[in-house]
Amino acid sequence: MFAPLTWFLVALSLAAMVYAVVLAARNKRIDWTVLGALGVIEVALVAQLVVGIVQFAGTDRDVSGPFFIGYLIGSLIILPIGAFWALAESSRWGAGVLAVACLVIPILELRLHDLWAV
Repeated sequence: MFAPLTWFLVALSLAAMVYAVVLAARNKRIDWTVLGALGVIEVALVAQLVVGIVQFAGTDRDVSGPFFIGYLIGSLIILPIGAFWALAESSRWGAGVLAVACLVIPILELRLHDLWAV
């Protein structure tokens, strides 16, 4: 895997999570700033999906294909689900849901990194 992209995704997702927690603590709904950050994360996740599939197809490593592709696809769909839920929720918990979705991305990224490193 392309390690700089992985660490970029981890850092940006954690930053978006902190911002969402601040919004939840201040009893505010999500705003365009956090949605813009999610857009950047999604574009990077699409790039990671493409790079990951290309590298997986050309590798001789012992990587579990279904798990690896599943983590790539799962990391791609979690943020839109969290963002939709956060937009639908009019209380502070919308930002809380988005914070949890942003926390899931680094977990999936680190798991992908572990799968690839084996």
